[in-house]
Amino acid sequence: MTQEEKTKIEEDIIEVLKTVFDPEIPVDVWNLGMIYKIDVKEDRSVDVDMTFTAPNCPAADFILSDVRTKIESVKGIESVQVNLVFDPAWDKSMMSEEAQVELGFL
Repeated sequence: MTQEEKTKIEEDIIEVLKTVFDPEIPVDVWNLGMIYKIDVKEDRSVDVDMTFTAPNCPAADFILSDVRTKIESVKGIESVQVNLVFDPAWDKSMMSEEAQVELGFL
């Protein structure tokens, strides 16, 4: 896979992540800063590290499933592994400026 192909896949993944929402928050997981790592490998598998805004998120299963399903829909992806991590712990400083404005933090 060329660097251009890898970059395109990463950009496409980010775009689909912008369609995944925590049902309790009107901002997508990408702009909330919940995605810590996207690693597109040569075999076209993808490892994603993500977190939640709270460790006991009641929508955790739904969000994880939605992230996995939407990334799997990206052209060129063979498999997806979503890893739930809590280090570092999420805080509002991880949100994009757009998300902070939307939620009234700026």
